[in-house]
Amino acid sequence: MSTEYPVRAAAKARTLTELETRLVRCRACPRLVAWREETALAKRPAFADWEYWGRPVPGFGPADAAMMITGLAPAAHGANRTGRMFTGDRAGDLLYATLYDLGLASQATATGLDDGLELYGVRVTAPVHCAPPANRPTTGERDTCRVWLVREAQLMQPTLRSVVVLGTFGWQAALSALEEAGWSVPPPRPAFGHGVRTTLTPAGPTGAEVTVFGCYHVSQRNVFTGRLTPAMLRQVLAEAAYTAGLPVERPGPG
Repeated sequence: MSTEYPVRAAAKARTLTELETRLVRCRACPRLVAWREETALAKRPAFADWEYWGRPVPGFGPADAAMMITGLAPAAHGANRTGRMFTGDRAGDLLYATLYDLGLASQATATGLDDGLELYGVRVTAPVHCAPPANRPTTGERDTCRVWLVREAQLMQPTLRSVVVLGTFGWQAALSALEEAGWSVPPPRPAFGHGVRTTLTPAGPTGAEVTVFGCYHVSQRNVFTGRLTPAMLRQVLAEAAYTAGLPVERPGPG
């Protein structure tokens, strides 16, 4: 499968369901395909009885979401195992517990596709949909995969009002994707930082503004070192949800 597949397949998708169906068939990046499938076969001893997903991981959440959360890429033994973004690892434990606390998720835990979790007004996705070695996609892999995020944003355009980007890599990828999807990024291009926000205007006569929020990634390292605390994460998510018009209390000063 060539790198042309994502471009053709994403463009043909008319709904997010169609996009997800096409995405999980993607084999455009040989290094990522080999790694995700090797990991799915080798497994981690703690998950020896699991049948790993081992494919590209689609976005998760309602098609009419007003708020998007985008990170880096699936974790090798998290989403690559469970088949859902931020599900089955400690980063996801914090993210979904915080969304639940804000009233944006049906439960605080995320363990697998059959756990009953629902999101309210929020969709979780990533700029790279396959688990990468050492959790580091190459710039070429990022660019090849970006068309999926571009199309996802385009299909969400009628309702999307805010985007929370976790980490520097995600920030750069998300701004490029949103620009390709039809929003104008203000010059000079805003730099990533925790708590940074920037408003993108629709490039055409239709559509609405989208406010993009920067947030440190919910990685174990960031949480263990105190770079990101649960309170810091909650503040950003609450601000983004409130900006998107979701039913959360107006957040106080961070």
